[in-house]
Amino acid sequence: MKRYIPSFFLALLILVLALSGCKSDKDTDNSWEEVQAKGEFVLGLDDSFPPMGYRDEHGEIVGFDIDVAKEVCSRLGINLRLQPINWSAKEQELSTKNIDCIWNGLTITPERREVILFTKPYMNNRQVLVVQADAGFTAPADFAGKKLGIQAGSSANDALNNAEEFKASLGEVVEFDDNMTALMDLEQGGLDVVLMDEIVARFYIQQRSKSYKVLDEALAGEEYGVGFRKEDRELMEEFEATLEAMAEDGTLAAISQSWFGEDITIINK
Repeated sequence: MKRYIPSFFLALLILVLALSGCKSDKDTDNSWEEVQAKGEFVLGLDDSFPPMGYRDEHGEIVGFDIDVAKEVCSRLGINLRLQPINWSAKEQELSTKNIDCIWNGLTITPERREVILFTKPYMNNRQVLVVQADAGFTAPADFAGKKLGIQAGSSANDALNNAEEFKASLGEVVEFDDNMTALMDLEQGGLDVVLMDEIVARFYIQQRSKSYKVLDEALAGEEYGVGFRKEDRELMEEFEATLEAMAEDGTLAAISQSWFGEDITIINK
């Protein structure tokens, strides 16, 4: 038996090395090198999501996330291309490589973590109820039997599904392509309330001077992050490190100040 032991271990060693080689080839992450080679980074966004990313009066895509992304790409030496997408199909757009990331007030959720690789969160947000200022609603309990509007594919849906008792009390839930359309329907009396991101709601009310009110009680708290393909860790880490550097040198705070009048970012804090 002794003379077969070396042969057995030699065969085992060869097998282990072969499997290790296969795993190494399979797990190689060249995502950052690929972006460098093409010299372009494609950012997927909902272009009707102020103030994170939206079209201004000239049709140009602007926003807080856009300014931050421009600075990151400038520091990394690559061109930024903004690619509007159907928000309800954002995960598919990412997985099929039509875009390199999702960066537009993207809420980090356990469900999304299953299919998306996130940077550290860079901003807090809440899912809030928006009503007409003179409607007389003051709390979630006031919407029994009422009609609620929501953006399809948004994290507001997760907040609503988790608030089971509140959702069950509603008369109807209507989905819209974007929050702005839902708010217009609210203004015209087609809805009683809209569930949406607080940052977006307050910016819209301030900019448009609309007579809306954000209720004090939120349905959920959340955090924004930049989303990448699960296998693109190298690319994600390049962007995350640049965001951290921007937080350290005050650039991120300055961009936040220009959009919100204060620094509301949370990375490295």
